[in-house]
This record gives sequence, C-alpha cells and structure tokens, in this order.
Amino acid sequence: MRHSHTEQETTAANVNLTPLIDMVFILLIFFLVTASFTKESGIDVDRPTAQTTVRQEQASLIIGITKEGEIWIDNKQVDIRSIRAHIEQLHAQNPEGTVIIMADKNALTGVTVAVLDQIRLSGVNNVAIAASKK
Repeated sequence: MRHSHTEQETTAANVNLTPLIDMVFILLIFFLVTASFTKESGIDVDRPTAQTTVRQEQASLIIGITKEGEIWIDNKQVDIRSIRAHIEQLHAQNPEGTVIIMADKNALTGVTVAVLDQIRLSGVNNVAIAASKK
C-alpha cells in the first residue's frame, strides 16, 4: 500500500480551527465583561495645576465645567438640576467607580461646589477634582 504524495498533503492540510476560534471568542467576551468604560465629559478644560495630584484609575464618570459655567456629561450639556439623576443612574451601573469633576481653572467656584453637592446628594462618596501636575 503506497500513498501518493497528494494524499499526504491533503491529510496534513486539514487542521481543525474550531477550538482556536472558540478560544478567541471566549477571550474577547472575557475582556469585554471585565473592562471598565469611562464616560467622558466631551469638552476640553484648562485644568488648574497642583503639586499633590494623584492619578485616579477607577473613574466611571467625568463631569466637565467650562469657564462660562456650562456643565457637560457624556458629550451633552446638562442643567445643574439634572446632574443628580445622571449620577444616580451611572452609580447604579458601577458602584465602585469614582466621579471626577474636571473644572476649568477660571470656572466659578459656586458652580463647582453646586456640582459637588449634587454628586454627594446622589450617594457617591468617591469624588475627585482633576488637576494637572506642576
């Protein structure tokens, strides 16, 4: 019994890729489930500088405040009265996340304090204010 050269090539070329594809999909699902998604404010802010800045890794929401006093969450301008509802909804999705207030260095302090107050009223205690390293 002699095998021809073409029979041996076709036998070696038939590699089952199904387990490899299954493993890639399992890894993809794993990374999607374990990834934490950050909600961006949607604006560029000139942050104040500080010597004692610390990097926050678990930010789940960033609130932007412009120098004109506009408040931005997730690429949308929002009113001060609707911040609490936004925060409560996002805090329910990610209870471990931190809310970061990214206020312009020329923004009014009253607006920043009002936003901070609404965040605390929504039940979030992990709040940080963004600053650039000096």
